[in-house]
Order: sequence, then structure tokens, then C-alpha cells
Amino acid sequence: MPHSTVFLNYFNTVYNHPMFSEIYCIAQGKVQRVGYRDFVERYVKECGLTGWIKNREDGSVEMVIQGIPDDLKICIEALNQGSVLAKVDSLAVDWRTPAKLYGEFQVISS
Repeated sequence: MPHSTVFLNYFNTVYNHPMFSEIYCIAQGKVQRVGYRDFVERYVKECGLTGWIKNREDGSVEMVIQGIPDDLKICIEALNQGSVLAKVDSLAVDWRTPAKLYGEFQVISS
């Protein structure tokens, strides 16, 4: 079976999992120009989660992360910690049912 077919079968299995969710988050504090997005990207990819992250004009960071709720709960703890230089003052988290499926995690340029 071709690699892409195996991935697609796995991905469909995970996405159709009854517990598949996403979190929409806004991190505020010292979260830009301190490696926060890179930290989140590394962490999320290591955990096999998908979605995106981007800087906002107001100095905060916005992100959508998809996966199984237990994995997302652990991810939220990491998002609150951030990179060594970051200081997350607040992390707003909104749990949602995914309206769109992301096949990977990407950093969106500002």
C-alpha cells in the first residue's frame, strides 16, 4: 500500500474518532520575538497534533490545535509555559469541534 494511502487511512481514523477536538487559543504576555511560536510548533509536531499558529498585531499569538482531548489537555500545559524567554500572562482556550481538518501544523507568517 502506498505511503500516502496508509497516512490517509490513519488520518481518517483519527479524524473520525468520536473524541477528536480542537482548541482555539490566544496567548497574551511576552509571547512575540521570544521563540514562542517555534516552541509551540516543535511541541505540537512531536505530539502528532495539527493546526496553525500566528502572531497578531496586538502582540498576542493565536493558534488552532487539533487532536485527541487528552493530548490537547497536556498541550495546554505546555502552551502556558512557553519558551524559555516567553512569559505567558494569560491563555484563552476555546474547545471546539473541528470545522476544517488540518493535515499538519504550520506557522503562519505575520
